[in-house]
Amino acid sequence: MEPTRWPGVARDGRDLYTRNLEPGTTVYGEALRSVDGVEYRRWDPWRSKLAAALVNGASEEILGRPDRVLYLGGAHGTTVSHLSDLWPDAAIYVVEKSPASFAPLLALARRRANLLPLLADAQLPERYRADVGEVDLLYQDVAQRDQVRIFTENAEACLAPAGRGLLMLKVRSVTQRRPAAAIVRESRSGLGRAGWRVAEEIALGPFAREHVAFAVRR
Repeated sequence: MEPTRWPGVARDGRDLYTRNLEPGTTVYGEALRSVDGVEYRRWDPWRSKLAAALVNGASEEILGRPDRVLYLGGAHGTTVSHLSDLWPDAAIYVVEKSPASFAPLLALARRRANLLPLLADAQLPERYRADVGEVDLLYQDVAQRDQVRIFTENAEACLAPAGRGLLMLKVRSVTQRRPAAAIVRESRSGLGRAGWRVAEEIALGPFAREHVAFAVRR
C-alpha cells in the first residue's frame, strides 16, 4: 500500500483505498485490506464518481481537508462513506430526498458520528440552511435537469465566501437530445455567470459515461 498525492488516499497498483473508520465493516461490498495493522477500504471508481475523478487525474487540491461539508445527493452513502474515512473530524451534512435511499444512509450515519443526514430536497436549501450553517465545501451529485441552478442556490445559502465546490455534472439528466459537449459548455457558462470559476474539468469515462466533474471556486 502506497500513499498518493491526495491526502489520506492510498494505492495498491491501480486500486485506490481509504483508511476504514469502521474496521471490519464494509458499506457497499467493497474489498478490505489490512496492512501493518491498518485496515483499508477499496474505493471503487465504478461506484463513486469522486474516485473516478481521482483515477482520471484530478489534482491534489480536489481533496483539500474541510471542516464542514454540505453533500447534495447522498444516495446510499457510497462516496460519503469514503469522505467520512478521509475527514473523520469534519461535519458532513448529507442531503437526500428519497426515503428509500435515506434509510441505509441513516443507518450508516448512526455508526459514523461525522455524518449528519438530512431527509430534504436539494432544490430547497432554505429548508435546511439553519441546520447546516456555513460550510467550506459544497459537493453535489444529483440527477436533475437544472443542476447548475441547484448548485449556485445552495452555494449562496450555505457556502462560505472562501469555500469551494465539487459538481458532478450528469449530462443526460440535463437533456437526452443534445450533444454532451454542448451541455458541458453551457454548464460552465452558467457557473461563470453566477460568479464561479471552473478550476478543473475532469471527464469521468469510462466509469461514468457522459459525466463530468467540475472543481469550482468563486
